[in-house]
Amino acid sequence: MPKDFRATALERAIGRQLAGWRDERELSLAEAGQRVGFSSAKLSMMENAVQPSAPLDIMALGYVYKVPTPEWQAVVSRAQYAEQVRTRALGATPNFDPAADFANLVYEATVLRVFTTDLVPAVFQLAEYTDAAMQTDDPVRTARLAMVREAWSSRLKDRDPLVVHAVFPEAVLRQVVGGPRVMKAQLLHLMEVSEHPVVRVQVVPHGAGAYPAMGSPFTLLGFPRRQHNDVAYLETFIKGEYVEDPGLTEQCAQRFASLQEVALGAGESLELIAEAAAEL
Repeated sequence: MPKDFRATALERAIGRQLAGWRDERELSLAEAGQRVGFSSAKLSMMENAVQPSAPLDIMALGYVYKVPTPEWQAVVSRAQYAEQVRTRALGATPNFDPAADFANLVYEATVLRVFTTDLVPAVFQLAEYTDAAMQTDDPVRTARLAMVREAWSSRLKDRDPLVVHAVFPEAVLRQVVGGPRVMKAQLLHLMEVSEHPVVRVQVVPHGAGAYPAMGSPFTLLGFPRRQHNDVAYLETFIKGEYVEDPGLTEQCAQRFASLQEVALGAGESLELIAEAAAEL
């Protein structure tokens, strides 16, 4: 393993695929390791992306698990690509869609810093709000947003729940998405979730004028393992993109800290959300 290995999002997706193969066959780490000739520790590190998964090891697992050849070949191709790009800037990744993978990272993260510019953050959206925002003509994106929401909801019951810090401009509260009934329900839900001890919601008021990262929404995810760097996620209606360069993710962290300074405090933000809901 490289001395200071840092798994990319692609390598982590590969690890989840390997774990999925084993789970489908109802094998323990020890049973699977014995069949393929790996220690259970090595297999665990591959599945959790604590070490890179070598293409030959993936081939061996595919053979032992009796995975269809095209399926394991696709994963081997991704591993080969990951091996090539780990130490340089990421380019176009074959057969890997960050927008489809994003909910998995939300499930694995410990801290989520979200800045939106025109919508309530995906983790807090009600289904009717999401449907209205997507205009019901983008079922794939709607389903992915639902997965993100469900990933956060499932983490609320964890012993180590996902911490969410969200910042957005007041305009998000005033944009009546889905009509007054849907929007009011969404704002009331936002008030409810903001009272969770692991959630902090802040609103940038109209009077703040220009503010950091204006017009550039992003999500910054932090993770518990040392081998997993922060990941920034950017999305348009065309595609999603991961940014994993530590220098760039640090810029996102700095922008977010500046946004929190400009925004109202949690209490004042809650009052503003309540005011917007009362007006509907």
